[in-house]
Order: sequence, then C-alpha cells, then structure tokens
Amino acid sequence: MRPARAPVIVLTGGIAVGKSAVQQQFERLGGAVFDADVVARDLVGSGQPALAEIAAAFGPEAFTPAGELDRRRLRERIFADEAARRRLEAILHPRVRSELRSRAAACSAPYCLLAIPLYAESAQAYAWVDRVLVVDVPRAVQLARLMQRDGMTAEFAQRALAAQATRAQRLALADDVIDNSGNLDDLPQIVARLHRLYTALAVREKT
Repeated sequence: MRPARAPVIVLTGGIAVGKSAVQQQFERLGGAVFDADVVARDLVGSGQPALAEIAAAFGPEAFTPAGELDRRRLRERIFADEAARRRLEAILHPRVRSELRSRAAACSAPYCLLAIPLYAESAQAYAWVDRVLVVDVPRAVQLARLMQRDGMTAEFAQRALAAQATRAQRLALADDVIDNSGNLDDLPQIVARLHRLYTALAVREKT
C-alpha cells in the first residue's frame, strides 16, 4: 500500500445556489480550495492558446472593443445555443480538468477541495476524486436568486437552469449535501463539521 494522501473533495451545485458562500467558509478554515472558474479565467488570459481557439470558434463578437473576452455576452450566447455551449466546453474543460488534477496532486493540505460548478455534467472525467459535496436549494429558490442576482428575466433564468444538470442528477452524485436555502447564519457550523470530517479522512491507494 502507498502512504495515505489527502482526499480530493469536489464542491459543486447549480447556478445561484450559494456555492461561493460555502467555498469562502472552507477557505476561512484554512482549506486548500482550487476553483475551476478561476482556472478557466486564467486559461483565457492574453496570449493563452484557449483564447485563440475561442476567437476562431466564436468570432470578434465574443470580445470587447479592447480585445478582452466579453464574458457576459459569451455566457448569454451559450445559454441560448447548446451547440455553442458545447464548442466552448470542448475548448476549456479538458484544460481545466488537467490543471485541477495537477494542483490536487501537489496539494499538501489535509484535504483538497475542488470547486467545480459543472461537475455533474462531466463526472466521468473526474473518476479520480474521492468525495462529492453538493450545495443544494429548491429550484424555485434558485430561479429567484438568479433573477435577483444577475437581473435575468424569468425566461432567461429558465434557460440558464436548463443548460445545466438537473437537481436530481447532482444529488445522485453526492456523498454530502448542504441545504443552502435557509439561514446563512447556520452555514459556518455546517461547513466546520464537514471540515473536521474531511481533515480526518485519509486515502490509501493500492499499488
């Protein structure tokens, strides 16, 4: 048997369920957190190969007049066009997975938390993770938060949810679930309990 290593935990959930608040609590406790969205932003920085591929696939309308990626416009486009969404995912997701795996392998903390919003859509590609934490709220709460947070119409908010895995699909993958529809004052205690659980875990790999 190889020596025990830090477990790799996925933090996931649908849009507007409050994943960022949960992530911040883990970070406050000193957890090693690697965010797929941050990795993706780094991958589309100036001069990065992924940025050139996006330009070739989506044209100049995906960029601001200053030549930077227009994230809001691109997001609106991919929510309205499934083929466009799949093109973007094909460019970014393999690169994101590779970078997250490298960071997890180098992690020296008691556990490594990977914040991956679209984990349920690509779970098979993350067979190397050890545990899945899903942040969950009812769909009605999710829609209301999305419309309030991003100023979306009800129709566009529905499209955004339809572009993601269903609530049931995410929950089916979960080892742990945080119900984030209630009082945020309860969140630190919930995360602290999971932090203690994850810190106590150790993974022994077969040779």
